[in-house]
Amino acid sequence: MLVTGHTGFKGAWLTMWLRRLGAQPAGFALAPDTTPNLAELSDLERQIPCVRGDIRDQITVRDAMAELAPEIVFHLAAQSLVRTSYQQPVQTFETNVLGTIHVMEAARVTPSVRALVVVTSDKCYENREWLWPYREDEPLGGYDPYSASKACTEIAVAAWRRSFLSESRRERPLAMASARAGNVIGGGDWSTDRLIPDCVRAFASGTPVQIRNTVATRPWQHVLEPLSGYLLLAERLWHDGAKVAEAWNFGPTVDDVRPVGWVVDQVVSRWGDGATWIAAEGQHPHEAGLLAVDASKARARLRWHPRLPLAEALSWTVEWYKRQLKGEAVGGLVGEQIERYERARSDD
Repeated sequence: MLVTGHTGFKGAWLTMWLRRLGAQPAGFALAPDTTPNLAELSDLERQIPCVRGDIRDQITVRDAMAELAPEIVFHLAAQSLVRTSYQQPVQTFETNVLGTIHVMEAARVTPSVRALVVVTSDKCYENREWLWPYREDEPLGGYDPYSASKACTEIAVAAWRRSFLSESRRERPLAMASARAGNVIGGGDWSTDRLIPDCVRAFASGTPVQIRNTVATRPWQHVLEPLSGYLLLAERLWHDGAKVAEAWNFGPTVDDVRPVGWVVDQVVSRWGDGATWIAAEGQHPHEAGLLAVDASKARARLRWHPRLPLAEALSWTVEWYKRQLKGEAVGGLVGEQIERYERARSDD
């Protein structure tokens, strides 16, 4: 198996989960872009074969795919921040759109690859600021460069699938699907301009966290929720091929689509120790006000559903960071929460 972006937040969690499942994952990614970061703290790259590279470099991607010869590819490498996309719009499109095309082309010409899961975003939809969740057949679009790049990525995935991987055109069994998750939280994320990492940095330093938009509503979910969907989707692509080679939402229940202010209040309450927040002053780039995705297709056809309510996910996340700040090894913390999540799945 190959995980692109294994040095990122979700990529590191996925790679560690694959190892616990007995798989032999490999990684392709740039160096981690935050300090600290989950990949280095868990010593992940000493445990797996990995190639350091940029998905914008087609030859490097192709050669790494050929060298590692995976059977299943999880493509998570991306520029994943909305505010960064305003500062680096060209790089955002190059990474998210052209980079994905390079991964798809490399998979197409690598004989070992049988399944490819391309992870995009819930922000790929043309956001009309309405109350009901978006389904997979809703129009794609995007106000900001990040959201637009993810919509373009979805269009490219669909084009490659129709042009090269349809039953009448493909030369070997290769199935590809895209996955759209909600706002993911969990221990080990130290990105800038993300709600939970911003809270952790502020609370750890004894200062109030500054919040930009308290009324913005998002579909929040623990990192293990969409990752369980990606794993299930890869398994179904392996066994069922074209029957599931399409776009899929992996989002929380409607009860867990909550405003930013509600989430911050919950984090403050769980953190204690005088944690608090204040409204950030000044002008800020546009971000969607209302956003939610409908995962009923995944529930009906993949038998996937969220297992960790948001209140519990927030408790797990705060617990993870507080224990890490006290010196506990992150690899053990990740493994413990994966085990707890797997027990919750087995109880269904």
